[in-house]
Amino acid sequence: MDEIKLKSFPKDFIFGVSTSAYQIEGGYDADGKGENIWDHYTNKYPKLFKNANGNIACDSYTKFREDVALVDDLGVDFYRFSVSWSRILPNGHCNVINEKGIQYYNNIIDALTDKGIQPMITMFHWDLPMPLQRLGGWTNPLIVQWFKDYARILFSRFGDRVKLWVTVNKSETGYCDDGFPPFINQPGIADYLLNHHTLLAHAETYHMYKEEFLAKQHGNVGVVLDGRWYTAGSKSEANLRATERARAFEVGLFLNPLCRGDYPLVVKQRVAYRSNEEGYSKSRLPEFSEKEMEFIKGSFDFIGLNVYTTMLVKNIDEPDFSLTSAEHDMKAKVYQDAKWESSEAVHWLKVTPDGARNLLKWVKDSYGNPEIIITENGFADSGGIEDVKRIDYLQRYLCAILDAILIDGVRVKGYSAWSLLDNFEWTYGYSAKFGLIHVDFTDPNRKRTAKKSAEWYKNLTRDRMILEG
Repeated sequence: MDEIKLKSFPKDFIFGVSTSAYQIEGGYDADGKGENIWDHYTNKYPKLFKNANGNIACDSYTKFREDVALVDDLGVDFYRFSVSWSRILPNGHCNVINEKGIQYYNNIIDALTDKGIQPMITMFHWDLPMPLQRLGGWTNPLIVQWFKDYARILFSRFGDRVKLWVTVNKSETGYCDDGFPPFINQPGIADYLLNHHTLLAHAETYHMYKEEFLAKQHGNVGVVLDGRWYTAGSKSEANLRATERARAFEVGLFLNPLCRGDYPLVVKQRVAYRSNEEGYSKSRLPEFSEKEMEFIKGSFDFIGLNVYTTMLVKNIDEPDFSLTSAEHDMKAKVYQDAKWESSEAVHWLKVTPDGARNLLKWVKDSYGNPEIIITENGFADSGGIEDVKRIDYLQRYLCAILDAILIDGVRVKGYSAWSLLDNFEWTYGYSAKFGLIHVDFTDPNRKRTAKKSAEWYKNLTRDRMILEG
């Protein structure tokens, strides 16, 4: 009989579970909440979202105490959830504060801390107030100040109890395409503006916390980005170079300024070259001033990575200059192997645990081994309580993450499973289930039932050991 081998997580490693406001809360117009982009577009164009929306979702707005009890039962150290900007500031601006929204989050924070669970608050998880979107959203440089104003309110009202903060859960989706709110679809322009202003808003918020709140509140401020691994489709020299470009464009575009102060050189060179050939008067990639570079560099206590899958990369010929896009700037095509083990519910989620370890090691080697928290990692299926595929996915990824810690020396300090609940999964509506807890969306009471994976995760957080994979 083979010997069973168990590996232990470091003593200071923290386990958590994650959600986001729009996906679970409901109460979309309750108690003075304003309209956000997801409220607007899901109700105006329901067919784009499988005729679903987050108007009620998991009804966590009224059932948050039950959800906190579920979090507590999992035995986790922290609960990552996001605040709805529109619930706090109905028009997006700081001149009108919704006290009932403040009270809602105070109630959640108090319920968590009463049970010894750390709240990790994400300030922005895609649900921008619609009034701000009408002003250009993240393409408008004024959003740096709007976000800072919003963040100051959160620090002021919640920071006495919240010690883990995420400014932004970053994504360019909807800025570079027309498949996702806010449907701006100006690739190679809007996505770069969003990235630029997000970095500035994050840095302003980070420094504000250090200057105004740290001495009394003693918290940590980080930011979250997508942690897909990019690897060459073949070992040809052209594909290997394309892979380095893909990593620079897809991960380095955000991480490089945070760690080194500026965009990767290859990104700046490629966008400048393509912009010139396409007939623009200057590079489409915004520039940082020397002062901004110093301001952004090192403006984090931890980097949050949402780790799910891997992409293959191949070099392409120089695209025609009649079309503008970041993909053309990158001069590479990203794709996945159809033969890879896959989620039945979402097309992009291929099971590639080695990619998680490779990504973590690459971040360590490229960016000076920053402190990392895996802020999301999870598996989607079509439903059911006996979710053995989810357990297998989580087991394999956690083994790879632990190898990155113990063997590669990556400073991963925590891990949060996505998600606590089956929820509104963006353009998939309610067809894709990521939860450790099943939610019956046909039941007006949104009955919750723990899945097999919840019991598995509970045992993991208790024993702090995992079977060697």
